[in-house]
Amino acid sequence: MSEEQRSIELEVDVVGTPEEVWRAIATGPGISSWYVPHVVEEREGGAATASFGPEPEMQIPGRVRVWEPLRRIVFDGGDADEGLAFEWLVEARDSGSCVVRLVNTGFATGEEWDDHYNGMTEGWKLFLSNLQLHLAHFGGQTATAMLPMASWAGPPAEAWARMLDRLGLSDELAAGDRIEVDGPDTPPLAGVVVEREARRMTVLVDAPAPGTAFIAAEGTGDQIMMSVWSYLYGDDGAAAVERDEPMWRNLLAGGATS
Repeated sequence: MSEEQRSIELEVDVVGTPEEVWRAIATGPGISSWYVPHVVEEREGGAATASFGPEPEMQIPGRVRVWEPLRRIVFDGGDADEGLAFEWLVEARDSGSCVVRLVNTGFATGEEWDDHYNGMTEGWKLFLSNLQLHLAHFGGQTATAMLPMASWAGPPAEAWARMLDRLGLSDELAAGDRIEVDGPDTPPLAGVVVEREARRMTVLVDAPAPGTAFIAAEGTGDQIMMSVWSYLYGDDGAAAVERDEPMWRNLLAGGATS
Protein backbone atom coordinates (compact mmCIF):
# COMPACT_ATOMS: atom_id res chain seq x y z
CA MET A 1 0.00 0.00 0.00
CA SER A 2 1.22 3.48 -0.84
CA GLU A 3 2.31 5.70 2.04
CA GLU A 4 0.62 8.66 0.41
CA GLN A 5 -2.33 10.05 2.33
CA ARG A 6 -5.53 11.67 1.20
CA SER A 7 -8.29 13.46 3.04
CA ILE A 8 -11.98 14.27 2.84
CA GLU A 9 -12.62 18.02 2.85
CA LEU A 10 -16.20 19.28 3.03
CA GLU A 11 -17.96 22.44 4.19
CA VAL A 12 -21.52 23.57 4.82
CA ASP A 13 -23.26 26.83 5.67
CA VAL A 14 -25.27 26.60 8.87
CA VAL A 15 -27.61 28.82 10.84
CA GLY A 16 -26.32 29.86 14.26
CA THR A 17 -23.80 31.87 16.20
CA PRO A 18 -20.29 30.48 16.74
CA GLU A 19 -21.38 29.53 20.28
CA GLU A 20 -24.38 27.57 18.98
CA VAL A 21 -22.37 25.89 16.24
CA TRP A 22 -19.55 25.01 18.64
CA ARG A 23 -22.00 23.25 20.94
CA ALA A 24 -23.24 21.23 17.98
CA ILE A 25 -19.81 20.03 16.80
CA ALA A 26 -17.72 19.92 19.97
CA THR A 27 -19.91 18.63 22.84
CA GLY A 28 -21.43 15.24 23.50
CA PRO A 29 -25.08 16.39 23.51
CA GLY A 30 -24.53 18.48 20.39
CA ILE A 31 -22.82 15.79 18.29
CA SER A 32 -25.33 13.18 19.47
CA SER A 33 -28.15 15.27 17.98
CA TRP A 34 -27.06 14.91 14.33
CA TYR A 35 -24.35 12.18 14.13
CA VAL A 36 -24.02 9.27 16.58
CA PRO A 37 -24.13 9.35 20.39
CA HIS A 38 -20.95 10.87 21.81
CA VAL A 39 -19.42 11.50 25.18
CA VAL A 40 -16.77 14.24 25.06
CA GLU A 41 -14.49 15.60 27.75
CA GLU A 42 -14.46 19.25 26.76
CA ARG A 43 -10.75 19.99 26.97
CA GLU A 44 -7.53 19.36 25.08
CA GLY A 45 -6.49 15.76 25.71
CA GLY A 46 -9.97 14.81 26.86
CA ALA A 47 -11.51 11.43 26.11
CA ALA A 48 -14.15 11.12 23.40
CA THR A 49 -16.29 8.04 22.74
CA ALA A 50 -18.55 7.48 19.74
CA SER A 51 -21.30 4.86 19.95
CA PHE A 52 -22.34 3.30 16.64
CA GLY A 53 -24.59 0.69 18.24
CA PRO A 54 -25.30 -1.22 21.46
CA GLU A 55 -22.51 -3.80 21.09
CA PRO A 56 -19.23 -3.28 22.98
CA GLU A 57 -17.20 -3.41 19.76
CA MET A 58 -19.23 -0.47 18.40
CA GLN A 59 -18.03 1.89 21.15
CA ILE A 60 -15.14 3.72 19.49
CA PRO A 61 -12.71 5.49 21.83
CA GLY A 62 -10.93 8.66 20.80
CA ARG A 63 -9.30 11.83 22.04
CA VAL A 64 -9.73 15.58 21.77
CA ARG A 65 -6.33 16.40 20.28
CA VAL A 66 -6.99 20.11 19.74
CA TRP A 67 -9.47 22.26 21.67
CA GLU A 68 -9.78 25.87 20.53
CA PRO A 69 -13.27 26.94 21.64
CA LEU A 70 -15.56 28.50 19.05
CA ARG A 71 -12.97 27.98 16.30
CA ARG A 72 -11.30 24.56 15.95
CA ILE A 73 -11.49 21.05 17.39
CA VAL A 74 -9.63 17.93 16.29
CA PHE A 75 -10.59 14.38 17.27
CA ASP A 76 -8.25 11.42 16.80
CA GLY A 77 -7.72 7.93 18.21
CA GLY A 78 -5.09 8.88 20.77
CA ASP A 79 -1.32 8.47 20.98
CA ALA A 80 -1.35 4.77 20.09
CA ASP A 81 -3.64 5.22 17.08
CA GLU A 82 -2.27 6.61 13.81
CA GLY A 83 -5.59 6.19 12.03
CA LEU A 84 -8.21 8.72 11.07
CA ALA A 85 -8.42 12.23 12.46
CA PHE A 86 -11.30 14.69 12.21
CA GLU A 87 -10.69 18.43 12.20
CA TRP A 88 -13.66 20.78 12.52
CA LEU A 89 -13.38 24.51 11.88
CA VAL A 90 -15.99 27.20 12.50
CA GLU A 91 -15.95 30.52 10.64
CA ALA A 92 -18.53 33.16 11.55
CA ARG A 93 -20.45 34.86 8.76
CA ASP A 94 -22.85 37.77 8.78
CA SER A 95 -26.53 37.49 9.73
CA GLY A 96 -26.14 34.81 12.38
CA SER A 97 -24.62 32.08 10.22
CA CYS A 98 -21.35 30.17 10.08
CA VAL A 99 -19.35 27.96 7.77
CA VAL A 100 -18.42 24.57 9.19
CA ARG A 101 -15.46 22.84 7.56
CA LEU A 102 -14.49 19.19 8.05
CA VAL A 103 -11.07 17.80 7.17
CA ASN A 104 -11.03 14.02 7.69
CA THR A 105 -7.43 12.77 7.29
CA GLY A 106 -5.68 9.41 7.52
CA PHE A 107 -6.81 7.66 4.33
CA ALA A 108 -4.12 5.84 2.41
CA THR A 109 -4.23 5.50 -1.36
CA GLY A 110 -4.77 2.23 -3.17
CA GLU A 111 -7.72 0.19 -4.33
CA GLU A 112 -8.28 -1.43 -0.94
CA TRP A 113 -8.92 2.03 0.57
CA ASP A 114 -11.25 3.30 -2.15
CA ASP A 115 -14.52 1.85 -0.83
CA HIS A 116 -13.75 3.12 2.68
CA TYR A 117 -12.90 6.59 1.41
CA ASN A 118 -15.94 6.81 -0.86
CA GLY A 119 -18.28 5.46 1.80
CA MET A 120 -16.99 7.91 4.40
CA THR A 121 -17.36 10.80 1.94
CA GLU A 122 -21.00 9.97 1.23
CA GLY A 123 -21.68 9.40 4.91
CA TRP A 124 -20.26 12.76 5.90
CA LYS A 125 -22.38 14.51 3.28
CA LEU A 126 -25.47 12.98 4.83
CA PHE A 127 -24.47 13.88 8.39
CA LEU A 128 -23.51 17.44 7.45
CA SER A 129 -26.95 17.83 5.91
CA ASN A 130 -28.38 16.62 9.22
CA LEU A 131 -26.20 19.14 11.07
CA GLN A 132 -27.73 21.89 8.94
CA LEU A 133 -31.24 20.70 9.82
CA HIS A 134 -30.37 20.41 13.50
CA LEU A 135 -29.12 23.99 13.70
CA ALA A 136 -31.87 25.42 11.49
CA HIS A 137 -34.78 23.81 13.35
CA PHE A 138 -33.54 22.59 16.75
CA GLY A 139 -30.54 24.73 17.68
CA GLY A 140 -29.65 24.44 21.36
CA GLN A 141 -31.85 21.38 21.84
CA THR A 142 -30.66 17.81 22.34
CA ALA A 143 -31.97 14.84 20.39
CA THR A 144 -32.11 11.18 21.31
CA ALA A 145 -30.66 9.17 18.42
CA MET A 146 -32.17 5.93 17.15
CA LEU A 147 -29.78 4.13 14.78
CA PRO A 148 -31.10 0.74 13.64
CA MET A 149 -29.36 -0.83 10.65
CA ALA A 150 -28.86 -4.23 9.06
CA SER A 151 -27.08 -5.80 6.11
CA TRP A 152 -29.43 -6.90 3.32
CA ALA A 153 -28.81 -8.94 0.21
CA GLY A 154 -28.29 -6.82 -2.91
CA PRO A 155 -28.27 -5.63 -5.57
CA PRO A 156 -28.81 -2.10 -4.22
CA ALA A 157 -31.87 -1.18 -6.29
CA GLU A 158 -33.68 -4.36 -5.27
CA ALA A 159 -32.83 -3.91 -1.58
CA TRP A 160 -34.08 -0.32 -1.71
CA ALA A 161 -37.32 -1.42 -3.39
CA ARG A 162 -37.89 -4.03 -0.66
CA MET A 163 -37.34 -1.42 2.02
CA LEU A 164 -39.84 0.99 0.48
CA ASP A 165 -42.35 -1.83 0.15
CA ARG A 166 -41.98 -2.71 3.84
CA LEU A 167 -42.52 0.93 4.77
CA GLY A 168 -45.40 1.46 2.36
CA LEU A 169 -43.59 4.26 0.55
CA SER A 170 -43.32 5.15 -3.13
CA ASP A 171 -40.03 5.54 -4.96
CA GLU A 172 -41.56 8.61 -6.62
CA LEU A 173 -41.33 10.66 -3.44
CA ALA A 174 -39.50 13.96 -3.87
CA ALA A 175 -38.44 16.90 -1.71
CA GLY A 176 -41.55 18.61 -0.35
CA ASP A 177 -43.67 15.43 -0.26
CA ARG A 178 -45.10 14.15 2.99
CA ILE A 179 -44.51 10.60 4.20
CA GLU A 180 -46.48 8.64 6.79
CA VAL A 181 -45.26 5.24 7.95
CA ASP A 182 -47.64 3.58 10.40
CA GLY A 183 -48.40 0.00 9.42
CA PRO A 184 -49.18 -2.89 11.78
CA ASP A 185 -45.57 -4.09 11.67
CA THR A 186 -43.82 -0.71 11.48
CA PRO A 187 -43.24 2.02 14.06
CA PRO A 188 -44.73 5.45 13.30
CA LEU A 189 -42.67 7.91 11.27
CA ALA A 190 -44.13 10.96 9.57
CA GLY A 191 -42.86 14.22 8.15
CA VAL A 192 -41.76 16.08 5.05
CA VAL A 193 -39.00 14.94 2.70
CA VAL A 194 -36.34 17.65 2.58
CA GLU A 195 -33.74 15.87 0.45
CA ARG A 196 -34.04 12.95 -1.96
CA GLU A 197 -31.39 10.91 -3.76
CA ALA A 198 -31.54 7.61 -5.61
CA ARG A 199 -31.51 5.37 -2.52
CA ARG A 200 -31.82 7.84 0.30
CA MET A 201 -34.32 10.30 1.67
CA THR A 202 -33.96 12.81 4.49
CA VAL A 203 -37.07 13.78 6.43
CA LEU A 204 -37.98 16.63 8.77
CA VAL A 205 -40.05 14.62 11.23
CA ASP A 206 -43.17 15.62 13.19
CA ALA A 207 -44.20 12.17 14.47
CA PRO A 208 -43.64 10.30 16.71
CA ALA A 209 -41.88 13.48 17.91
CA PRO A 210 -40.19 16.48 16.28
CA GLY A 211 -36.82 15.66 14.75
CA THR A 212 -34.98 14.48 11.66
CA ALA A 213 -34.60 11.09 9.99
CA PHE A 214 -33.06 9.43 6.99
CA ILE A 215 -33.82 6.19 5.23
CA ALA A 216 -30.88 4.85 3.24
CA ALA A 217 -29.48 1.89 1.31
CA GLU A 218 -25.70 2.16 1.18
CA GLY A 219 -23.20 0.04 -0.73
CA THR A 220 -22.66 -1.24 -4.26
CA GLY A 221 -22.11 -4.98 -3.94
CA ASP A 222 -24.04 -8.04 -2.86
CA GLN A 223 -24.48 -6.80 0.71
CA ILE A 224 -26.25 -3.47 1.24
CA MET A 225 -26.40 -1.63 4.56
CA MET A 226 -29.98 -0.57 5.24
CA SER A 227 -30.70 2.09 7.85
CA VAL A 228 -33.61 4.05 9.24
CA TRP A 229 -31.93 6.56 11.55
CA SER A 230 -33.79 9.26 13.43
CA TYR A 231 -33.02 12.02 15.92
CA LEU A 232 -36.02 12.88 18.11
CA TYR A 233 -36.25 15.81 20.50
CA GLY A 234 -37.74 16.32 23.92
CA ASP A 235 -39.21 13.87 26.40
CA ASP A 236 -41.59 12.55 23.74
CA GLY A 237 -38.62 11.85 21.49
CA ALA A 238 -36.73 9.94 24.18
CA ALA A 239 -39.84 7.89 24.98
CA ALA A 240 -40.41 7.13 21.30
CA VAL A 241 -36.84 5.89 20.88
CA GLU A 242 -37.15 3.57 23.86
CA ARG A 243 -40.47 2.23 22.54
CA ASP A 244 -39.76 2.02 18.82
CA GLU A 245 -36.10 1.07 18.43
CA PRO A 246 -36.67 -2.68 19.02
CA MET A 247 -39.40 -2.62 16.36
CA TRP A 248 -37.15 -0.90 13.84
CA ARG A 249 -34.36 -3.39 14.52
CA ASN A 250 -36.74 -6.30 14.05
CA LEU A 251 -38.06 -4.81 10.81
CA LEU A 252 -34.59 -4.39 9.37
CA ALA A 253 -33.42 -7.81 10.58
CA GLY A 254 -36.44 -9.38 8.91
CA GLY A 255 -35.42 -8.01 5.53
CA ALA A 256 -31.85 -9.21 5.64
CA THR A 257 -32.39 -12.30 3.50
CA SER A 258 -35.75 -11.70 1.88
